[in-house]
Amino acid sequence: MSSTVLMQLCILIPLLGAVLIGLSSRAPNIREGVTLMSAALLLAVVAGLYLDPAALETGTLILAEPVAGAAIKLELEPLGLLFAGVASLLWLVTSMYTIGYMRANQEKHQTRLYICFAIALASTMGIALAGNLLTLFIFYETLTLSTYPLVAHKEDEDAILGGRFYLGILMATSIGLLLPAIIWVWYAGTSIDFVPGGVLPSDMSHASVWVLLFLFAFGIGKAALMPIHRWLPEAMVAPTPVSALLHAVAVVKAGVFCMVKVLVYIFGAEILLQSGANLLLITLASVTIVVASLIALQQDNLKRRLAYSTVSQLSYITLAGALLTPISTTAAMLHIAAHAFGKITLFFGAGAIYTAAHKTRVSELNGIGWRMPWTMGAFAIATLSMIGVPPAGGFISKWYLFQGIWTSGYSILLLVLLLSTLLNCAYFIPIVHAAFFRPETYTPEHTPGQVHGEAPWLMVTALCITAVLSLGLFFRPELVLSLAAQLHGGG
Repeated sequence: MSSTVLMQLCILIPLLGAVLIGLSSRAPNIREGVTLMSAALLLAVVAGLYLDPAALETGTLILAEPVAGAAIKLELEPLGLLFAGVASLLWLVTSMYTIGYMRANQEKHQTRLYICFAIALASTMGIALAGNLLTLFIFYETLTLSTYPLVAHKEDEDAILGGRFYLGILMATSIGLLLPAIIWVWYAGTSIDFVPGGVLPSDMSHASVWVLLFLFAFGIGKAALMPIHRWLPEAMVAPTPVSALLHAVAVVKAGVFCMVKVLVYIFGAEILLQSGANLLLITLASVTIVVASLIALQQDNLKRRLAYSTVSQLSYITLAGALLTPISTTAAMLHIAAHAFGKITLFFGAGAIYTAAHKTRVSELNGIGWRMPWTMGAFAIATLSMIGVPPAGGFISKWYLFQGIWTSGYSILLLVLLLSTLLNCAYFIPIVHAAFFRPETYTPEHTPGQVHGEAPWLMVTALCITAVLSLGLFFRPELVLSLAAQLHGGG
């Protein structure tokens, strides 16, 4: 099967899955089977693209051309293939977890949730495979719209307000800042296509480069740079599987993916280094890394602590991309995967704790590790990844980021990395310590579906798989490193 056909299937499979999920709304087992089958097929298709050695050279497809010179275009490149692989893999695991969570908590509107999940994954695949800025913008907006019902899923006052906050910030930044930036590139450059080395004219003024990068930095609101970050913690009113989707599978990863892709394929290192505009992103990312960690340290609500941790960790990726060296770009790609596997495990753990023990606060987790050893063991592995300790995947990405900082000449950033790591220890280690080394202060009754105090087996299986993936990235980072090598070879 040709790579162009496989790229179309990446978008069509989740969309078809959404239709079939809707048609099977009155048969929950069939509906959930369709969800799992759609996710498995999508993963197989993305794997087919990765295994095809010629896909990166031949994978280009024009779907339509509404305006001359601005086609809706799919194109395969290493960074997009990585993002598609991470998202498709985690959709399958998230689907398993979601089935267990929604049934155990008897959530309403389950069919709508599965439909929106599928549409969100189709949008994510469109972002990953976008061949130009127009295509990227279309799928970027579709992702925002398809995830709004997920954030507002519970339909209570908090959910409605959180959903409006989420939709308002992301739509305002994308239409008010990102769209003008795309139009500017269209008029200033020779193309809006993604081209290694960038498309902007070499004689573009330094001031223009700074302003254009500012528009992209805050227009891509999903990257959650401060102060365009408040939507993310506010979105924690959503059910935990949605939080996992937002933080690990689709939304925030789409944000940092777009940021790195714009840096590599629209600006290019040369024009950013000549103008010094990359200092803008370096500064914004550094401030976000530290300040978000300080805020996370003060949060007692577990999901909000994880949310502010995400704001901080995302900026590692933005920082790595802004350093504009091959090794720092490799660090960005590694951290996309490392953060995805680690953070989804943490949110899965939070959801399992809520389902099995009805606890939502860090201060309530004393001794829970002995009743929920699988959940908290996986949680502990994920915290190692977030801190950057071997043998978890986060160590590899931080090690490459350390080398990127050292070789780029911005050695002051090593202090940012050190301070952030210490803060990560400060807000993650007490959770694990309390879970295993303090007596439990409140023991809830067991509920149906629990195994030895754990959440339902589908949920526990899913979070153990993602913890193993985090360990696997440490021992076998070659899949990501090979894509990074092809990205640099293409540049």
